[in-house]
Amino acid sequence: MLDYASLHALATVVREGSFERAARALHVTPSAVSQRIRLLEERVGCALVVRAQPCTATETGRRMCQHMDRVLLLEQELEGTLPALAADTAVRVGLPVAVNADSLATWFAPAMAAYASTAPVLMDVAVDDQDHTFEWLRNGTVLAAVTGTARAATGCSSQPLGAMRYVAVCSPSFHAMHFANGVGAGSLARAPALVFNTKDELQSRWVHRLCHRHVELPRHYLPSSHAFVAASLAGMGWGMNPLVMVREHLERGSLVELLPDTPLDVPLHWQRARAASKLLEGLTHHVMEAAKEALL
Repeated sequence: MLDYASLHALATVVREGSFERAARALHVTPSAVSQRIRLLEERVGCALVVRAQPCTATETGRRMCQHMDRVLLLEQELEGTLPALAADTAVRVGLPVAVNADSLATWFAPAMAAYASTAPVLMDVAVDDQDHTFEWLRNGTVLAAVTGTARAATGCSSQPLGAMRYVAVCSPSFHAMHFANGVGAGSLARAPALVFNTKDELQSRWVHRLCHRHVELPRHYLPSSHAFVAASLAGMGWGMNPLVMVREHLERGSLVELLPDTPLDVPLHWQRARAASKLLEGLTHHVMEAAKEALL
């Protein structure tokens, strides 16, 4: 049987990044935290924390922290049905989820905020490309994810959310400079594109659909959804922006589509661990309702 006081100390050290901050959060001394983790490491026979600045979990330590996340969620659920077990002070539990940046910047954040304002949770949000958030869920790092993968991860359920519509846009001056003679493989190979990070394939997918072949794009890397719009407005490059974020700019003419009526629709899915607490059901309700309003 694992010592859950020690597990809690481990999870707190990893979350807070140091033994000192973990001790303050747990209202004990740093030496007490260190002793609990040392005993746990002796119990499992390997190191659980990389003692650096900040402290991070080893692979085994990460798995232990994931187990602790689930235990705390289940305890919170049990206290909800058996009030006599509830502590005198409200305890919020961590709820790790993964989401793509464009969803977080548009419809997901309000849904999450509405849920977290009433639920006894502390949201722990990881941001990654929609084609990669599935891995966060598959390896157990998060309990739920907005992902582009429909196939459910092992032990998870999958529900379609709808599709996020993207449009290829740039400023009128950028369009006049780079695409005055049309949008094709040649002009796209010369005009700088805005790309979120090395995982972002949206621009390449749109170009491949248009040109029916791979075109090597000159790229500005810009890992921010709102900065993507600002950079497009400033004439830094062209990029695939969520329609919901640029609709007003298109209507005012401060942004234009590279080619009208050539959107790229990206289907999204909500996957969550089936064995996790009913607290996830509340988050799921808010996520599904928000997606119904915001996505195609």
